[in-house]
Amino acid sequence: QVQLVESGGGLVQPGGSLRLSCAASGSIFSIYTMGWYRQAPGKQRELVAAITSGGSTNYADFVKGRFTISRDNAKNTVYLQMNSLKPEDTAVYYCNAALTLRGSLFTNDYWGQGTQVTVSS
Repeated sequence: QVQLVESGGGLVQPGGSLRLSCAASGSIFSIYTMGWYRQAPGKQRELVAAITSGGSTNYADFVKGRFTISRDNAKNTVYLQMNSLKPEDTAVYYCNAALTLRGSLFTNDYWGQGTQVTVSS
């Protein structure tokens, strides 16, 4: 019923930039918070950044000043601009959306399939 499709991952050198995108589609009534999480090998999934429908943002300390989250509500799309990338940013990045389906009274979390980001020289 709902798909979150991520794009924009890849291989980049330290200090470089990447922009991730995630588009939500399906029978969506309303999307509340959208965010990006990441999971490195052997580690737990962790929040990177999140943004509400009103534009309020929240960032993990380890990306403050380097990453910027934004969204286009008309396109049900969230973006993550990643600058000054470090090798420790290497992980699979997952898109998350808290949304309500058409005809539903409940809000649930949905996840994308993940996109690999590798920072290496």
